Amino acid sequence: MGQSTEELKAEIEQTRRSMTTDVDALQDRVSPSAIVERRKEAARGRVRGVRDKVMGTAHGLTSSASGAAGSTKGSATGAVDSVKGTAHDTVSGAQDKVQGTPLAAGLVAFGAGMIVSALIPASEKEAVAAGHVVDAAKEHGQPVVDQAKSVAQDVAQDLKETATEAAQEVKDSAAESAENVKSEGRSGVDEVRSQTQS
Repeated sequence: MGQSTEELKAEIEQTRRSMTTDVDALQDRVSPSAIVERRKEAARGRVRGVRDKVMGTAHGLTSSASGAAGSTKGSATGAVDSVKGTAHDTVSGAQDKVQGTPLAAGLVAFGAGMIVSALIPASEKEAVAAGHVVDAAKEHGQPVVDQAKSVAQDVAQDLKETATEAAQEVKDSAAESAENVKSEGRSGVDEVRSQTQS
């Protein structure tokens, strides 16, 4: 007819264990501390990747060196040849494995230092030194500012004269055009009158 109570208990126990495992996995997945830890590890991995690309990596140097040490246990002549070959292989392997340049790493570090220094407020001595620099710049820059103002005034004066001349030309042209229209209108009126009288 149905299952025995023992089979039902075993099935229920199996379902309970399965649900417990699922709930534990779900809790681990949505736990804030686990999320933070996963994010931190991902960030560390990205930083390591960038560091390796910029600074370079040298994997395999220790294994090559230990291989060289192990191979020197043989005979003296065989050891010398082996060490020479291993040293050559180690140098070429290191050259193949190293990526990036220290110069690029230095530039990245310099840029990071500039950003960090911009975020830290200036000390009193730095503020005083910056004030002296600003005062010196104002003192030495004032003649340049005065000269720029003079040039700007000259340019403005030239533009004003040019604009005045252009406005006068437009005014004269408009007056002349108005006079032409007026005279043509009169001649047209006279012509219409003469035609209507004839």
